[in-house]
Amino acid sequence: MLLGVIADDMTGATDVALMLNRAGMRTIQVIGAPSTGASSAGASLPDADAVVVALKSRTNPVAEAVADSLSACEALLAAGAKQILFKYCSTFDSTAQGNIGPVADALMQRLGTGMAIICPAFPANGRSIYQGYLFVGAVPLHESSMKDHPLTPMRDSNLMRLMGAQTKAPVGHVGYATVLAGAEAVKARFAALAGEGARYVVTDALTNDDLMVLGKAVAGHVLLTGGSGIAMGLPQNFREAGLLRQRAAPVSLSAPKGRAGIISGSCSTATRGQIKAAVAAGYPALKVDPLALAAGTQSAAQLAAWALAQPQDKPFLLYSSDDPAEVAAIQDKLGRDKAGETVEHAFAETARLLADGGVSKLLVAGGETSGAVVQGLGIGTLEIGPEIDPGVPWTRVVAGPDLVIALKSGNFGTPDFFLKAWALLD
Repeated sequence: MLLGVIADDMTGATDVALMLNRAGMRTIQVIGAPSTGASSAGASLPDADAVVVALKSRTNPVAEAVADSLSACEALLAAGAKQILFKYCSTFDSTAQGNIGPVADALMQRLGTGMAIICPAFPANGRSIYQGYLFVGAVPLHESSMKDHPLTPMRDSNLMRLMGAQTKAPVGHVGYATVLAGAEAVKARFAALAGEGARYVVTDALTNDDLMVLGKAVAGHVLLTGGSGIAMGLPQNFREAGLLRQRAAPVSLSAPKGRAGIISGSCSTATRGQIKAAVAAGYPALKVDPLALAAGTQSAAQLAAWALAQPQDKPFLLYSSDDPAEVAAIQDKLGRDKAGETVEHAFAETARLLADGGVSKLLVAGGETSGAVVQGLGIGTLEIGPEIDPGVPWTRVVAGPDLVIALKSGNFGTPDFFLKAWALLD
């Protein structure tokens, strides 16, 4: 293994795995922190150029997120990882309490490094950093739909302030003019910031070319933090060091025979638009009611029975996605945590029943939903397949039920995502 990645949610893991796979690294995704016993650390990890450990730590209690991340780090190091990437969302999803800062602090201490970059930029999906401010499309992060996220509402766009609220370590900045000047200029700026005591460095990036410059500049860094975009330039570093051969990315994926379906728990603007397009295209759709689930008048068994009773000529769609006002009203009645947990538990059990009923092609929207579904299905390992849209691949289950699954971040994908994804399956 060359690169070990610790991802704080399921869709983020497939996102970065796709980036590495597309750049020529054979990449495997494993679910949950592997065993780190003294004699078995890393032994359970598959043989690959890069291994991405998918955790469900984005919104977990801080101590739990730190412990899981350190466990994943130990396993990756034991399996031979030469560099560790802590991957979080391109919208820096977090709160003032964490979990990005505390996890990064713990990894920095474990790896004995004095500096790590902060770079959630992902230009292909409209995430860019300028003067240390994170933009979503043409607007600052705090003016985007992320300001109303039900779990991690983002009310600031300045990454130095956002990270500074989560760590006691000084945070510096590499401006865009330095990035444009090239990798050597960036490395010189790193050295200057280190001399000033900075431990974390926010790096501007507006284009893929910028990410390639940054990737080259961090070739010698033991720890990186950021979104999947920063992974773009890492494979070339290993290739130039003679450690990695060129490899073509897959363009299709063989899927087992069976039914196709969609489960969506994301309330993002992008996913709501994708649901609208699927309904308009005639996909049979059923809206899941969290209040009915909590009251026991709607159940996973009923959801699965409805889905399996639909005609097989089009994928079915089960969704709890709603606009922010409706989500807030439900959270007021059930409590924020209970509202989310109720839907996640129902979708996890529904997915298991669907797989038992012959569903072999499943598309899941939403990070928390994806984590719940993967756990419900008992999936242990995924092999990365072709890209549907930037940041979202099809994957084939290696350890678990016989199916292909796509795990989509709520914010990702074009409006026709639910319609076009199936064309990549053989």
